Amino acid sequence: MPKVADGLDVMRRRADFVAATRDAVKIGGPLVGLQMRDRGDPAAPPRVGFTVTKRVGGAVERNRMKRRLRVAARLAIAPSARPGCDYVLVARRAVLDAEFARIVRDLGDALRRAHGRADRGPSDRASAAPPPPA
Repeated sequence: MPKVADGLDVMRRRADFVAATRDAVKIGGPLVGLQMRDRGDPAAPPRVGFTVTKRVGGAVERNRMKRRLRVAARLAIAPSARPGCDYVLVARRAVLDAEFARIVRDLGDALRRAHGRADRGPSDRASAAPPPPA
């Protein structure tokens, strides 16, 4: 499997992206959205996937966004990625014009928030949600 950095594999199969979207802790941000899913296998290496929709630009722009995110993932996610977890990065158009240091910083912040939410557990996440409208 291709690697972004030592110990961080790249997700390629659609089924993995769908599972990560369905069962993930989701963190939104102005530059990058992060979805983190624990696969439940602590022996498996962490994986990262990149999503850039056609709505954000043409092929050249989308490829440039993915290149920037790959390097940012190597710097921000690889050192603190948890074994057995999938991380999906959803690019926003702002990734094209943002300073690279800000992308890395925002991605690191999103990763810390995702790990914090995952540590709280599903019952805590449900109680933190606002009540349904009456």
